[in-house]
Amino acid sequence: MRSSSSLTRPGRRLRAGTRPGRRLRAVVVLALAAGLTTAVPAAQAETTVPETAPATATATGLAAKPFMGWTSWSMQSSKYPGLNPKGDYSYLTEQNITQQTDAMASKLKKYGYEYINIDAGWWMDWAWTPQFDAYGRQKADPVRFPSGMKAVADRIHAKGLKAGIYLPVGLQKEAYRNGTTPIHNAPGCTTADIVYDDLRTTNGWDSSYKMDFAQPCAQKYIDSLAQMFADWGYDYLKLDGVGPGSFKSGDQYNNVADVAAWNKAIATAGRPLHLEISWSLDIAYAADWKKYTNGWRIDTDVECYCNTLVTWENSVDDRFDDTPKWTDWAGPGGWNDLDSLNVGNGAMDGITKAERQSYATLWAIAKSPLYLGDDLTKLDSYGLSLLTNREVIAINQAAARPAEPVTASNPQQVWAAKNPDGSYTVALFNLADGPAQVTADWSTLGFTGKASVRDVWNKDNLGTYTDKITQALPAHGSRLFTVTPRGTALTYTATEAEAPGNTLAGNASPADCSACSGGKKVGNLYGGGKLTFNDITVPKAGTYQIKVSYISGDARSALVSANGGGATSHRFGATANWGTVNTVHIPVRLKGGANTITFDSGSNGYAPDVDRIEVQK
Repeated sequence: MRSSSSLTRPGRRLRAGTRPGRRLRAVVVLALAAGLTTAVPAAQAETTVPETAPATATATGLAAKPFMGWTSWSMQSSKYPGLNPKGDYSYLTEQNITQQTDAMASKLKKYGYEYINIDAGWWMDWAWTPQFDAYGRQKADPVRFPSGMKAVADRIHAKGLKAGIYLPVGLQKEAYRNGTTPIHNAPGCTTADIVYDDLRTTNGWDSSYKMDFAQPCAQKYIDSLAQMFADWGYDYLKLDGVGPGSFKSGDQYNNVADVAAWNKAIATAGRPLHLEISWSLDIAYAADWKKYTNGWRIDTDVECYCNTLVTWENSVDDRFDDTPKWTDWAGPGGWNDLDSLNVGNGAMDGITKAERQSYATLWAIAKSPLYLGDDLTKLDSYGLSLLTNREVIAINQAAARPAEPVTASNPQQVWAAKNPDGSYTVALFNLADGPAQVTADWSTLGFTGKASVRDVWNKDNLGTYTDKITQALPAHGSRLFTVTPRGTALTYTATEAEAPGNTLAGNASPADCSACSGGKKVGNLYGGGKLTFNDITVPKAGTYQIKVSYISGDARSALVSANGGGATSHRFGATANWGTVNTVHIPVRLKGGANTITFDSGSNGYAPDVDRIEVQK
């Protein structure tokens, strides 16, 4: 964790590497649109919101597709030699923004990249001291941005691009000024009227006072900020440190009312403004984030705060675990934000070529916004080829469901997303430390037989494959395919976990489950608890992709075996909560005729709750 003093700086984060539970694993990803049905979480806490119902994010017409652009933060936060010559975050200057604007306009604009987003620090001097106008609104530092923020936006627009800006949530402490600061265009209102009397703090760094939106003056302050950005001509706002999330929870850090107030203020400011919130947002409030914003950061910073922009472990690889449970929330009007994409510079990126491709592949199939953190003036040929592959960009921008896993979160995984034309987007990832073969079985997509395969990254038609495709991949490597079925759709036989013919052992027990197919599940699979499905009948011996519907508020593993044989450990990723069902496939070797399939927690482990299994007919 960074020192407490650094956390008062709006741009700083906890180091990603301090988070527990890191894993290295190999993954096959297939992107499948015919995905999961999950319950919509209800609001988890009472919040004070504006009395008038704000327009939903979707209704604004913004974010019809994931946005594409660039952000300053990755280079601001890096220790890479020469990036921040005047100390931490000193990369952020008008001159550097101009250079990146020109580079985007000349190299990337024609591929759909359009936003130039200025991150934390535009109102800070080199010592990170904030500056405000007479109304407590952030004011551009005259050394960093001598022309002012309006002129910067005007220049971005002159290149045919869009301008983005940044704020931390809440009233920054320095703007309070003993409660005497007047609120613009709000006679009689001061900063004393917009915060709680006890001056409770909020946001991910406790750098702001929490605003009290039961007081009309609080909305007026947000209105004044939105109007200021509209007058300057900005098209995008990143609101940072938002909770629940940003490693904070509880009422003091519940900023749903702030986000709702921003939504309302933007609607009356006279200029469309894309509202993106950050970071590590609580999925229990996903309905609020979807209602009021155009995008939400689902994870911590991807940057490593080291001498490169990122590293694989800090924290690119975490997204493979953390993204799936958010899949159902992404769509026109609002998208799951995986953070910046840093694959264009080579050595400064801090990752191998294989890792750069895997990084870009996940962002594309998950339909994350594609905003770059690299130096656009120094893109290498490989990075430029990744960022300008029109087929990959089309996958990200297409009107189809984001990818999600269709296999367990083992070293080999399969994710999938069905395209409107009936084809599937298929990506293979090997996230282990060494080479591995990964296999995508067509049965995990719901069909068997033949399919034509196109290599998307290499723009090459590979021909016809029967039942599956297997590839040898390097450590952390990937492949991306379009698979067009030519075979037969599969049908399945389902068996409920709570069925009376099954055997429960140890702590395992049935429980009510409104989201489950039969209204019940089997849980308490811990400390040796076991669930055995009996009389699972198949026509002939072979390896079957068993479809498992399960619930798990956190990632858990189970030992799975057939007919009393050797067990294989399979890891099941977290579902959105303990009331949401997810479905993945696991390979199980069965004999012709009747079989038993056992899910065992192990003597010291915890397995997920099980709803049912399905076996192809």
